Formats: sequence, structure tokens, C-alpha cells
Amino acid sequence: MKRKGIRSAIALAGLTLGVACAGYYPARVGIGVTYIVRTPPPERVEVISVAPSPAHVWISGYWAWQNPDYIWVPGRWERPAPGHRRWEPGRWRHDHKGWYWVDGRWR
Repeated sequence: MKRKGIRSAIALAGLTLGVACAGYYPARVGIGVTYIVRTPPPERVEVISVAPSPAHVWISGYWAWQNPDYIWVPGRWERPAPGHRRWEPGRWRHDHKGWYWVDGRWR
């Protein structure tokens, strides 16, 4: 009987710790989706250099989540993927679970 009480106490302590930490760390939901509790910082103003060629497209920088904080990924010039002309930028979205990143893509 005493052993069962110890197991219950350990399980309760683990559950309590897990719930207490849930608001501070991102929850991994689904494949490739991480929800973040903290709002992303405002976008940075970037100085855009001269394009390497007329075929290159500017891809703006963005804030990426790298636990335990956001990091700035600088903008860059890229050539469009074959058969594509326009870059649809990535963006942070918010729903009832928190903030999550939607990758940019060629259209």
C-alpha cells in the first residue's frame, strides 16, 4: 500500500511540473508545426542590396523560433525555382493554440 502511495505522489508531481512548464515552452503539434506562446518581435527594417541579376528576387528576412527565443534570419536574393515567378513570403499566424510559422514558397 505504501509503494502505491509513493507512485501516486511521483505521478502527481510529474503532472504538476508538466502543466507548470507548458506556458513557457513551445508545444510540438502535428508534423512540422510548433506553437509558441510569445508574440514574435516586430519585423526588422533591412537594407536591400543591388540584385545580382535581373532574374533574382528579394526574399525578406524573418523571425524564426530557435528555442528558447526568436532569432533573425536575414533577407537574401534568390533565383526563382524553375516554372515559378513569384515568392509568397512566410508569415507568423496566430490561433487559439498560439503562434506558428507558415513557410514561404514559390508560386
